[in-house]
Amino acid sequence: MVCRVSTTLAPTPVPAPVSRAPRRRTRVLALPEARWALVSLVAFLLALPLDLGGAPAWTYGPLYVLAYAAGGWEPALEGLRALREKTLDVDLLMIVAALGAASIGQVLDGALLIVIFATSGALEALATARTADSVRGLLDLAPTTATRVTGDREETVPTADLAVGDVLLVRPGERIGADGTVLGGEGEVDQATITGESLPVLKRPGDDVFAGTLNGTGSLRVRVGRDPADSVIARIVTLVEEASRTKAPTQLFIEKIEQRYAVGVVVATLAVFGIPLAFGADLTDALLRAMTFMIVASPCAVVLATMPPLLSAIANAGRHGVLVKSAVAMERLGEIDSVALDKTGTLTEGTPEVTAVRPLPGSGVDEDALLALAAAAEHPSEHPLARAIVSAARARELRIAPAQDFAATPGRGVTAVVDGHEVHVGRAETPEGAETTVQVTRDGTPVGTLALTDRLRADAAGATAALTALTGTAPALLTGDNAPAAARVATATGITDVRADLLPEGKVEAVRELERAGRKVLFVGDGVNDAPALAAAHAGVAMGRAGSDLALETADAVVVRDELAAVPAVVDLSRRARGLVLQNLVIAGTFITVLVLWDLIGHLPLPLGVAGHEGSTVLVGLNGLRLLRESAWRPRRSGEAQQA
Repeated sequence: MVCRVSTTLAPTPVPAPVSRAPRRRTRVLALPEARWALVSLVAFLLALPLDLGGAPAWTYGPLYVLAYAAGGWEPALEGLRALREKTLDVDLLMIVAALGAASIGQVLDGALLIVIFATSGALEALATARTADSVRGLLDLAPTTATRVTGDREETVPTADLAVGDVLLVRPGERIGADGTVLGGEGEVDQATITGESLPVLKRPGDDVFAGTLNGTGSLRVRVGRDPADSVIARIVTLVEEASRTKAPTQLFIEKIEQRYAVGVVVATLAVFGIPLAFGADLTDALLRAMTFMIVASPCAVVLATMPPLLSAIANAGRHGVLVKSAVAMERLGEIDSVALDKTGTLTEGTPEVTAVRPLPGSGVDEDALLALAAAAEHPSEHPLARAIVSAARARELRIAPAQDFAATPGRGVTAVVDGHEVHVGRAETPEGAETTVQVTRDGTPVGTLALTDRLRADAAGATAALTALTGTAPALLTGDNAPAAARVATATGITDVRADLLPEGKVEAVRELERAGRKVLFVGDGVNDAPALAAAHAGVAMGRAGSDLALETADAVVVRDELAAVPAVVDLSRRARGLVLQNLVIAGTFITVLVLWDLIGHLPLPLGVAGHEGSTVLVGLNGLRLLRESAWRPRRSGEAQQA
């Protein structure tokens, strides 16, 4: 017995965006199920007063026929197709019950059954369409055209025709046509749709930008780095739709039980009809009771209990830049009771920053002069430490003098002539604790040092506190970095279980050690050298701003946004999805039990039985879709986590 409920999103092609009108939320009458249900309802409402008022049968009979045909042709066709595949479909059973009622003179009751059944199907179709809308609407963020620059020539081309390496001109107020890298210009880009950042982000040459984000100020020249069909937005849609076609263990268990349950319902229906008839019961009464039993005992609401909450959670997480790969992964995220975190790229941003400027006594330079001297020498370099030094000088609004005779020696630093002096910037021989220290010399004489550390994410402490509140246990820190660096990050985030100097296999062993202790571990890493631990954990989340292929293949979920707070948010969302699954099973089981007992012990009218059965199915479906709401995404901050 298969219930006419949809638990997957309609597939959406995800090639490069093509020209299309702006997509809005699906309107009810845009769905064929809704239009046929409306025709059936109108015909029924027109026939009802004529029937009850004693009008001739020829006045209301054709209207009842129209109600039966409009509301019943599609489920009847689907039921016959299922029967051809040797599957008993509840669609066909409902139609048989309606026609059976009409055959014994209960034309009104049969028509009401058809109307309620068709209306239920329309509501289910609408709920599924709204779920799909929430995901597919992301594609509309990407513009349909872009300005491609070839030499001195500009041309407007469809974004579908863009290729990796093309150069785009993005003017103020325009959306960026593809994922890429800024080559020239500066502008503030609103990328809330991808990263969730509330404020526009200043983009300079070398920075990554995403398709669909809005350039607010300044013109940008962007080199396309990824095919439009493989953009972050397209990946979100693809992953969510792939996830919608998977089934969680709970759903698989329910479907396995359903097959046996369906056979039992058919056998019980025959018994409910045949046994009273054998003892002299009225044929009409026995048939109506059996048809009512068959309808109310159908497990539609039970089948629909699991997937809508999980799919809604997947869609909501996708809208906020967290790609959950499957319904199985979403269910697993809610089961975790222990968390292990990588350091670099997870708790930290993976980029160094200058934390101290230390001029040597008697060198004749102060902090600003020392930083400006180092920034001038490092300015031509692309090394991460060089970029950090230059950024620090810019932050202080220091003059960065032009450098001449620049030379970089791997492992030894850079040398350049700045304002007539030979300046050398290189790593000091003795790092100080958790810091990376570089020494600055002028004309061969040391003038000071700069200390750099990996920048801690602004939300790292709040995220670890939220994860602690969710699991009841503080996360563990697993890192390949040295102990002083690990201790600095652990102290800043409130972590006490610190394991440093770990190779990738060491992280795997640490995860397995926690799991041998009976824990279900969530590992959060950057998706590169953490891949083995991501695969070994009960659930893995990769911090991959652009969704690296390795992260997508290994982790259960990928945080596209550069925000660690998304991790406890998606865990919390998963737990509430699992809570809704339990609620739905209770609702479905209660409705089925009450209606079946009412029909067997008392007298349950057929229309009321249909209303109860279909109403419970719709109620369960809509309850599961509650997680589509924007308010269902709740990234918790530090203070909220401590109160949880």
